[in-house]
Amino acid sequence: MSKIVIFGAGGRAGRHAVAEAVARGHHVTAVVRDPARHQHLLSPTPATLATPAGPTPATLATPGDPTSPATPATQDVTPASLAVDGRRLGGGERGGHGRPAGGGIASAGGGVTLVAGDVTDAGSVAAVAVGHDAAISVAARLDVPSAEFYVAAARALVEGLARAAVGRLVLAGIGTTLEAAPGVMVHDTPGFPEEARAFSLGHAAELEVLRDASTGLDWVVLAPPPVFLDDAPRTGRYRLGGGQVLPSSGEATFPYADFAVALVDEAQTPTRHRTLVAVAGLQG
Repeated sequence: MSKIVIFGAGGRAGRHAVAEAVARGHHVTAVVRDPARHQHLLSPTPATLATPAGPTPATLATPGDPTSPATPATQDVTPASLAVDGRRLGGGERGGHGRPAGGGIASAGGGVTLVAGDVTDAGSVAAVAVGHDAAISVAARLDVPSAEFYVAAARALVEGLARAAVGRLVLAGIGTTLEAAPGVMVHDTPGFPEEARAFSLGHAAELEVLRDASTGLDWVVLAPPPVFLDDAPRTGRYRLGGGQVLPSSGEATFPYADFAVALVDEAQTPTRHRTLVAVAGLQG
């Protein structure tokens, strides 16, 4: 068992990440802006994870929810190895491990500490992160310009986690910062919506802050596919790729629950380091 601090724990991706980590026996510190609004995190069950809103539209984002505009994968992407029934078959691809048989979400019990924090403030990050083994950030804000928020968050995480002596950071990225073709990000493809592009550019700026930082922090950004993210049941299986959009098998959605598996896997047992990585469901 380890201690994981999760920033943006109140959003859909955050709630699933909390439940996934707790179900594996980790202690989670769930960081939100207003703990009074998120008491459900103290007992992350299927009922508290579900929302009536349905899948997150591909061209929108809600606080704590990484989402991606829907754009088909194009050329020159590298297929990843597949994981079947939780077994790693190569290339870093795997199914989630450490969960109870049957994929059920366990009650948090004493496994969650709910705290207030500001992911854009290094002092706040350090205060809530001290004593933890790894950090996950799925935080987002729609009331602040994307570039402003994600750049501030990246800088605060780098500085604050260093102060707290936390060496591993896993961030939720966005699929539109992946390459659709060599040297061409999805958000730079012809006809891409301008409003969605502005949001995606904030994620790209965050990535540059991480790449340019002189730090020993071992970070990775996991970018879900440019499809709908929804509350479909957890399968525990996914693919990891590189910085390119992974080949699609025609799936229209990707479960938040499986994205959470990938986030917690990389916090618990790192395989990718200081890079942007595509994550998607299995093909076929």
